[in-house]
Amino acid sequence: GQRRRTARARRAMAFGGLLALLAACSDDTGVRSTGAEGSTASTTEVTTTTAPAASTTSEAPTTTQATPAGDGTIDWEDDGFGTQSGYLEVPLDYADPAGPTIRLYVVRHPAADPSARIGSLLVNPGGPGFGGTVLAANAEFIYGGALLDAFDIVAWDPRGTGYSEPAVDCVDDYDRYFAVDSSPDDQAEQDELVGLAEEFVQGCVDRMGDVLAHLSTADSARDMDAIRRALGEEQISYFGFSYGSELGATWATMFPTTVRAAVLDGAVDPTVGYLAQNVQQAAGFEATFATFLAQCSADPACAFHNGGDAEGAFDALAAAADAAPVPTEAGRPPVTQGVLYTAVSDAMYSQGSWGQLEQALADLQAGDGRGILDLYDDYYGYEGGGEWDDSLEAYFAIGCLDDPGSTGPADLYSHEDEFAAAAPRLGRGWMLELTICSVWPEPPAPPVVITGAGAGPIVVVGTTGDPATPLQSTRNMADALEDGRLVVVTADQHTGYGLNSCVDGAVEGYLLDPASPPQDELNCG
Repeated sequence: GQRRRTARARRAMAFGGLLALLAACSDDTGVRSTGAEGSTASTTEVTTTTAPAASTTSEAPTTTQATPAGDGTIDWEDDGFGTQSGYLEVPLDYADPAGPTIRLYVVRHPAADPSARIGSLLVNPGGPGFGGTVLAANAEFIYGGALLDAFDIVAWDPRGTGYSEPAVDCVDDYDRYFAVDSSPDDQAEQDELVGLAEEFVQGCVDRMGDVLAHLSTADSARDMDAIRRALGEEQISYFGFSYGSELGATWATMFPTTVRAAVLDGAVDPTVGYLAQNVQQAAGFEATFATFLAQCSADPACAFHNGGDAEGAFDALAAAADAAPVPTEAGRPPVTQGVLYTAVSDAMYSQGSWGQLEQALADLQAGDGRGILDLYDDYYGYEGGGEWDDSLEAYFAIGCLDDPGSTGPADLYSHEDEFAAAAPRLGRGWMLELTICSVWPEPPAPPVVITGAGAGPIVVVGTTGDPATPLQSTRNMADALEDGRLVVVTADQHTGYGLNSCVDGAVEGYLLDPASPPQDELNCG
């Protein structure tokens, strides 16, 4: 579960106080951070085209430096937004460097002060499944001025995502698979979920073919080294959010001598498997949602106040949606219990969405499910007109390959009570997305046990009320690293950079001078 919002970490994009800025900026600039339409699974060898305009574990650890990636080049083009973009060709399978190739879409925001330039800062927003180039395209809204002066901010769409080719594409209509009741009450409902999961996965196999075996986080870490070599840098810096922490820690473990500095914000727990991560995340969402309900009960101005019993009112709504889903709009699904749980999860990534959820729940009580549907649509990337972005499909293709979490549906559902115990209101809603990984056709990729040995100090940022990557998860990442430096921010928020001057100063000071990292267990209030 690292994003793994409900089971993904909001789609892990809600970093710090910057989510609203990013949403506004990306709409204006047209950056595509989702799967390219029309990509096909069999397209593993591609020809050069003009880059689109950018805008705004159980096995032994990897302890030696991985074999460097090939020496490709990026033909940069000026995008007209203060950024440059291009493609880098890399092997589909690094064990077969002369075989089929794929292309990574890369965007660079050049250092604002060439005289102060240190080098390149690779950045990743999380996921898995998101294209990452939005971070470079909108760099001036995300990173502090000193970082913008000193670094080329370089982002890429990880293999299988965004404008990288081919992008994962499995199905055309998400509603069929994800607007159902995601918390089965009996064997018949469980069988329905398994059948839908098998149908979804078969779509991935039919459209993506051999590509599905080569989308692991370790494959993307090798791509990072290929980007470093294409940039001509012996060492490079990295800043990753949410799932980007897993990617960055994997890269630092595989290629430690190439690490100049690395920051991991909202870190995934590297000490437990996918299933246990999801139980942790369910508990994190439950705790944050309990805070939301308690605040609403205590505040008569809350739209869902319900005479001081928001908790009881929500429980009644969930039961009612399970018995009789609430209509939304023509051609769209009603609010099932699964749609309701997804909407709640979407809003828990940032307190900035809590007011929207309050009103949506109040509207649902009045028989209007459109506000809940809006939050569901945000979670799954609905673009209108029956169109969806492809980030969810890439999420499964990457995450299920890294660790399916179970050996099959029977094994998965034997753990259902663990989710209910960890999250009495929301936990059983995790079953739908987990079921897809339980029937994933590709065998898991060999695990890389995170150590960061030889990479030097790595800064790990966590917030006290993070629902997607709870603080203990981030703490476990810092402890797993040979020299992890934990920075803690007090906030009910997924990721911490951008929340206050203390955390920003610690992160930026370290990136500018890795020889002076913050002390471990720095409390930024």
